[in-house]
Amino acid sequence: MSVASVAALRSAGGSGRAAKVGLNGGRFLMMQRRELVTKAGLALAVSCSMAATSTAAASANGSAQGLEVLPFKADGYNFWTWRGRRIHYVEQGAGQPIVLIHGFGASAFHWRYNIPELAKKYKVYAIDLLGFGWSEKALVDYEATIWMEQVSDFLKEIVKEPAVLVGNSLGGFTTLFAATEVPELVRGVVLLNSAGQFADPNKPAAAPAEEEEEGSPLSRFIVKPLMEAFQRVVLGFLFWQSKQPARVEKVLKSVYIDSSNVDEYLVGSITAPAADPNAGEVYYRLMSRFMSNQSRYTLDQLLGKLACPLLLLWGDLDPWVGPAKAARIQEFYADTTVVHLQAGHCPHDEAPEQANRALLDWLAALDARAKQDEPTLQTV
Repeated sequence: MSVASVAALRSAGGSGRAAKVGLNGGRFLMMQRRELVTKAGLALAVSCSMAATSTAAASANGSAQGLEVLPFKADGYNFWTWRGRRIHYVEQGAGQPIVLIHGFGASAFHWRYNIPELAKKYKVYAIDLLGFGWSEKALVDYEATIWMEQVSDFLKEIVKEPAVLVGNSLGGFTTLFAATEVPELVRGVVLLNSAGQFADPNKPAAAPAEEEEEGSPLSRFIVKPLMEAFQRVVLGFLFWQSKQPARVEKVLKSVYIDSSNVDEYLVGSITAPAADPNAGEVYYRLMSRFMSNQSRYTLDQLLGKLACPLLLLWGDLDPWVGPAKAARIQEFYADTTVVHLQAGHCPHDEAPEQANRALLDWLAALDARAKQDEPTLQTV
């Protein structure tokens, strides 16, 4: 779920503007709150105690919808060691594999209404990306490639057979990226209000003089240290602000058109990871480093390499990533099916019954398509 630190920004300034953390040519820039929302994500937040008390409320909500809910476990489910780092994942069911990948600030628990239903027919995995959820808060440089490599290795080491990858927001971008790197292990991709952007043909490349200035002594020893100090102060304040459960709930309700499922289970699953002592530093690295270089990997580049069927499950009422983006993806990539849902940024959790039904229908069609493509005795 790519939900920004709007809660902190609302307290930091009621004018609707916030300081953008960064420098361009030695000057601090300003940006609209909405832009930060799109690029950032809901902060990691407070304590495991609140999340642990939310299980009963979540179960009641799931029962009211007639859906089974994934039980919340404060200690997590399964763990895999990847490059010396502890990675959390959920595994349920049997059959052909599906891998669910959450968005910015969320975890495997964001698929609470989807895992039990999908697991009735498939083997379902839901993984926490490095730095998020119950996975280790590693102090590393968070480039887009790190999550692509994590998911690719998860397919190789844990899943061990071709799978369908399903991702929401940042998880959608990661899903697409991984599918282009290990196509032999991906038989289908599902994007739910995916992050990522198309290349801007009118955006000029950095001039050599600018690149030279970037490496100048002035930049290295004065500008960059000042920039980093400023970033740490501002992001430290934003992290403190945005980890408050009440603020998390308020932000979620702004992107869930029907906020019935914005409950203690959901809020707790998002706020709990901030109890980790490294959470603040991870937040700083995510916001200041990864968010500044997303344009290096564009949707048109990745879609140009994709080699499997694509499903777009799109919440058309998303205030950040509307249906126009889904239409553009479909126009660019021919083997695309689009299902429009009357929901916001996280349709799988806001409208899980509709999302599950659409996903299962598409998976059934994908299975039938695969059987048609299998060689018969006459064609061998």
